[in-house]
Amino acid sequence: MPSPDARILRGAAIPTAVAGVIAMVISTAVVGGKGLLGALFATLLVMAFFSSGQVALDRLTRNNPQMMMAAALLVYTTQILLVGIVLALFKSTTLFDTKVFGFTLLGCALIWTGFQVRGAMKAKIYYVQSDASENKADKPSDSGRQQ
Repeated sequence: MPSPDARILRGAAIPTAVAGVIAMVISTAVVGGKGLLGALFATLLVMAFFSSGQVALDRLTRNNPQMMMAAALLVYTTQILLVGIVLALFKSTTLFDTKVFGFTLLGCALIWTGFQVRGAMKAKIYYVQSDASENKADKPSDSGRQQ
């Protein structure tokens, strides 16, 4: 993974993990053990889905950067669809508190997306990358120049 992509991933994962820990503490205090499990599962789910989406986006666009927008829309739509499937599967579970799970999932997904956009905006990614060898061949040499 290139350095800007790793920084974007790290810049989104750390605030999401912090928000997940805060959600776990609050849900444990309010709901108890089932709230802790719901917040933990939601945080891990968001971090797993969204980080794997970032890695998939990097792999999809490595050789063809012109496909970035289409690949990003495809990856994001797939992530949201998978999160919706998980929500439907665990709709009536008694393993954890589903309200805590849903709100933590929503909060962590919004935080991840916001910080991912922030990281992409702050990254200094060049739109046009020129080859060093190409630049040397195009420049005239200074050896025959009069002063």
